[in-house]
Amino acid sequence: MSPHGRSGHYLAPVSLYPSATSLRATHRLPALLRASHPEASVAVTVFVTALALSAGRATAGSLGVGAAVLAGQLSVGWCNDAVDARRDTAVGRRDKPVAAGALARRVVWGAAAAALALCVPLSLLGGVTAATVHLAGVLAGGWAYNLLLKGTVLSPLPYALGFASLPAFVTLGLPSQPWPAWWATVGSAVLGVGAHLVNVLPDIEDDLTTGVRGLPQRLGPTACRWLAPALMLTALGVLTVGPPGTAGAAGWAVAAVAGCAAVAATAVRHGDRRWPFRAAIAVAGLAVVQLLLRGADIA
Repeated sequence: MSPHGRSGHYLAPVSLYPSATSLRATHRLPALLRASHPEASVAVTVFVTALALSAGRATAGSLGVGAAVLAGQLSVGWCNDAVDARRDTAVGRRDKPVAAGALARRVVWGAAAAALALCVPLSLLGGVTAATVHLAGVLAGGWAYNLLLKGTVLSPLPYALGFASLPAFVTLGLPSQPWPAWWATVGSAVLGVGAHLVNVLPDIEDDLTTGVRGLPQRLGPTACRWLAPALMLTALGVLTVGPPGTAGAAGWAVAAVAGCAAVAATAVRHGDRRWPFRAAIAVAGLAVVQLLLRGADIA
């Protein structure tokens, strides 16, 4: 339920794509922010900004990286909600502003297009090559997933491409414009595939009801609960042993904690079936920490 629903503002029953003209303008912004998938957008932005700082980008350049990534992520989030409006309405997703009648679909499409347009000049602050890679990641990753590949067996591919583009966006903006080390690209790509499974897992049943049959939906929730932590652990392994030299005490400690979390998830055979999902989230966070610890080595 939206925050406005709890504060006494009654949302009357509306058609599939309600007109926003009857809604107060002050209600649009909170609903629009909710439609952007703000948690994921902010998390990715903070991660890439921190990675830019650890890789040696100046503060101003790192903030520019963060602004470009945020614009790209917002465009992908709004595109996703606009594309999924019919399906979200069909399964009664009251947490989705368009399906709940808090926003018109055309408003969300407009926001997605504006964010994508803003992403272009912000990305160019890091140079043409860096901008090209980032925009390719946004389009081939997020937009291609939403518009073309979400319901196909290739659904993990956009996530792999999108996540793999992020270290390159960071390093190609450095003065020498180096490509990132192989382990940063591979680890990020595997992390992206794991993120796809984690993101889809709570909605698999609704997706199947509305005809969405991406790879996670075809595998089923049980397989995804175990595969997601395994992929996250694989990504962390690449980020631990791939860089030159030793991982150090902090790096090995992160790897050990992640391994314990993954083992604990697989050891729970009865009771709470959400443990593998929680473990995947924990291991993903630790993989991000590991990448940040080795940020100085990614170029």
